[in-house]
Amino acid sequence: MKKISTYPPITVTSKKHRGIQRLCLHFEYHNPLITLVKKLPNVRWSKQLSCWHLPFTKENYLVVKEELGKITKVNFNHINPTTTSKIKLKDKEKTILNGFYMYLKGKRYSASTLKTYTYLMADFILYHQKETIENVREIEQYIEAVFIKKNPSISTHRQLISALKHFLIYTKANFELDFKSIAPRKDKKLPSVLSKEEVLRLIQVTKNLKHRVCIALLYSSGLRIGELLKLELKDLDFERQMLRVNMGKGRKDRYVPIAKSLVPMLHNYLTTYTPQQYLIENDSKHKPYAATSVRSFLKRSVERAGIQKLITPHTLRHSYATHLLESGTDIRYIQALLGHSKPETTMVYTHVQSDAIKKINNPLDSIVAQYKNSKKSATFISDNND
Repeated sequence: MKKISTYPPITVTSKKHRGIQRLCLHFEYHNPLITLVKKLPNVRWSKQLSCWHLPFTKENYLVVKEELGKITKVNFNHINPTTTSKIKLKDKEKTILNGFYMYLKGKRYSASTLKTYTYLMADFILYHQKETIENVREIEQYIEAVFIKKNPSISTHRQLISALKHFLIYTKANFELDFKSIAPRKDKKLPSVLSKEEVLRLIQVTKNLKHRVCIALLYSSGLRIGELLKLELKDLDFERQMLRVNMGKGRKDRYVPIAKSLVPMLHNYLTTYTPQQYLIENDSKHKPYAATSVRSFLKRSVERAGIQKLITPHTLRHSYATHLLESGTDIRYIQALLGHSKPETTMVYTHVQSDAIKKINNPLDSIVAQYKNSKKSATFISDNND
C-alpha cells in the first residue's frame, strides 16, 4: 500500500528576484517541511515573493526534484517554458537542445509549439544524459520515474510524446515511436457553456470599456484569446461588419462577423483609448494586451455576475458556437466561423445544445403521464358504474 505523504505538496515556479532568475517553492505553512527546505543549497525566504527560493540552476532543479520529490508531490508544471534556457545545462546538453530547437524552427512550427516542445525535451535530456535514445523502454522509464510524478494533464502527456517523435527523427534514432500505443487517450470532456442570459449579465457587470469590448468580442465573434490579442486596427471592416482573423490556429485566415449591437461600443472604445496598432493594446507601450490580464478581469466579472460555473475566455467561444447551433445555424457554417479543420471538432457542440436536448421526451415523464392517464380512466369508469 502506497504511503500517503504527511507533507503538503510543493508548486515550483520561476521568478526574477532583484534581477536574478530564481526557483521558487510554494507550499502551505508546515514547520517540518520548512526545516527540510532550509537545508537546500543557498535557499532564502522572500517576503516580497512570499516563498522560499534558490538560484535557478540545473543542480538546484535536480535537488528539488529528487530530494523533495521523495517526501511529497512536487509540481513543476508552472515553470514558464521560456525560462528553460536559464537552467545551466552542460555544453553537450545545450548543443542537443539548441539543435533540436533550430530543427523545429526549420519546420516552421509556431512559437508556442517551439517553447512547449523545447521545454519538455529539456527535462527529458536532464534525466536521460545521452545523445540518442536506444529504445522505447528508455522513454517509458522517464515517463514512469519522472514525468508522471508531476501529475501532468493528458494534453501535456500527449505533447511530450509528439515532442519525442520529432526528437527521434532529429537524433536519427534507429526506431520510430508509435504515438497511439504510447500516448494516453484524449479526454472527452464536454465544454462548459453559458446561457444567453449569463452572457448578457457578464457584459453588463463589466464596467471598464476595454474589458467589456474584450468579453463581447470573444463571445460575439467566437475568437480564441490569442486571436483577439493579435487583432490589428487594419483587421476591422466596419462597412462589411467583419473582422479578419490572420493566421489563427493551424495557420488559417478567416473572416468572422462583428455583431451590430457591438459596433457603437467599438467606436466608443476606439475614440476613448485611441489604440495605435493593435485593437486591444497595453495603454502605455502600445503593445498587445497580456492574456493573463484578460483572464484576470474575466474572473472578476464572473464573480460580479454571480455565475458559479468555471469560466475561461474559451468558454465564451464555446457558448457562441452552442448558441448558433441552438438557433438553427448549419454546422458547416459554424465550422467555418470557428476555423475548425475537421467537422468532428465542431460536432462536439451537438452534445451541449440545451434546446435540442430539452425537446427529447424523457421516458420517466412518459411513464408518469401514462400512469396519470390510466388512473383518470379508472376513475371515469368507476364514476359511470355509480
